[in-house]
Amino acid sequence: MPSPALFVALSLAAPPKVIEADVCVYGGTSGGVVAAVQAARMGKTVVIAEPGGHLGGMTSGGLSAVDIGDPRTVGGVAREYFTRLVGRYGHELAWNEPFKAVGGGPATGGAYSIEPHVAEGVFNEMVRAAKVPVHLAARLAKATKDGPRLREFVTDDGTTFRAKVFIDATYEGDLMAAAGVSYATGREANAEHDETLNGVARKWQTHGHRFLKPVDPFVKPGDKASGLLFGVEPELPPDGTADKRLQAYCFRMCMCQDPANRVPFPKPADYDEAKYELLFRNFEAGDARLPLKIDPAPNGKTDTNNNGAVSTDFIGQNYAYPEASYADREKIVAAHATYQQGLMWALANHPRVPQAVRDRMAKWGLAKDEFTDSGHWPHQLYVREARRLAPDYVMTERDCRRLRDTPESVGMGSYGMDSHNCARYVTPDGKVQNEGDVQEGTGGPYRIAYRAIVPKKGECPNLLVPVCVGSTHIAYGSIRMEPVFMILG
Repeated sequence: MPSPALFVALSLAAPPKVIEADVCVYGGTSGGVVAAVQAARMGKTVVIAEPGGHLGGMTSGGLSAVDIGDPRTVGGVAREYFTRLVGRYGHELAWNEPFKAVGGGPATGGAYSIEPHVAEGVFNEMVRAAKVPVHLAARLAKATKDGPRLREFVTDDGTTFRAKVFIDATYEGDLMAAAGVSYATGREANAEHDETLNGVARKWQTHGHRFLKPVDPFVKPGDKASGLLFGVEPELPPDGTADKRLQAYCFRMCMCQDPANRVPFPKPADYDEAKYELLFRNFEAGDARLPLKIDPAPNGKTDTNNNGAVSTDFIGQNYAYPEASYADREKIVAAHATYQQGLMWALANHPRVPQAVRDRMAKWGLAKDEFTDSGHWPHQLYVREARRLAPDYVMTERDCRRLRDTPESVGMGSYGMDSHNCARYVTPDGKVQNEGDVQEGTGGPYRIAYRAIVPKKGECPNLLVPVCVGSTHIAYGSIRMEPVFMILG
């Protein structure tokens, strides 16, 4: 029989909260914040439920050199956000001319390059001004429907969010999945949607994110019987065929050289040198490139991204992520952090890294005044692609290239079709190579269909999905830019 003390505790426990609104946004990404602000300005009651601890997603999580494509395609609250953001630095944006902002585009440290904490501050200001309540650490537990309509969802702490309309603005599409709507993961075959760039893509490896020198993939060089090095697959299906592989994830680091604002790269407690054997062998084969893309940001900081054959992308280690449990996702995120922190430590310290690279990296560290509640490491893993809605109208390469008339446009994209590597494999001549990196231009701005952000007819008529957009893998490579998520939101 329960003790009297337990009865007292139960009687004092607060009843589960029920939060009702016209519009509930699940996911405080950039697209989620903009959607909430816009809906509030239209006179609707709005609430944001964010499963993590910060607003802004990747826009405040390290993606500081914003891939904006053609600025002329960015309007509404998205344009307002960027205008307000760069105004913090005394900059103005010339919206009607591509990258005529102060100092050029993001890769040159121009006006689109910002600091993560400044971006998060602007998002917080916008939701406060719009009087949108934000619930952090509100992780989805289950969803309930009335017929085809989504009625409510409950979070881990027992809070119920009930609304007339729901917006899934997460990178993972968790509310969309919980609502039982159709979605896709992985890569489609080219033949499925009359495309040329989808599916397995060995033949597109013509640029820098590949091995330029012959590197042996076996544990004991030249000995197939010794097995393959970590992360290398023995073979892949034919080019253009479908699979469940995903483009690789990483963290976009904010680095700094200022000794007063620099924290040394930490060596992870579970550092595993075997995971960097390809890095070392690639240097020893003669590839002297610094395997990082370091774009300048204000106040001596950077947006540091993947570059070269072996870099920050943890290739092949994210396939389970989209549909994994929260516990398993946490393990995947932790593995990505350990890998990337170990990579940075090795580049700065390991004797098998060329001295010139070590000398260069010794000047860098993490920015002390960024990500102060997560050890100066980004709080957001760059989930470049997870679930994608499977609606009645699927955006494809043909829409991005304007080879068909995209209906009911609700926004525009313009960035190139950009997929990071999806796999590492052994070539017929017994060497290692990366696969899946595709970078093809669209030829200019294109329209994005309304039906690409709503579920199939009859599945869930009061749900919108502006981030996990209904598109093929290769079309999503263009659509997945943060400004586009804001526009669709």
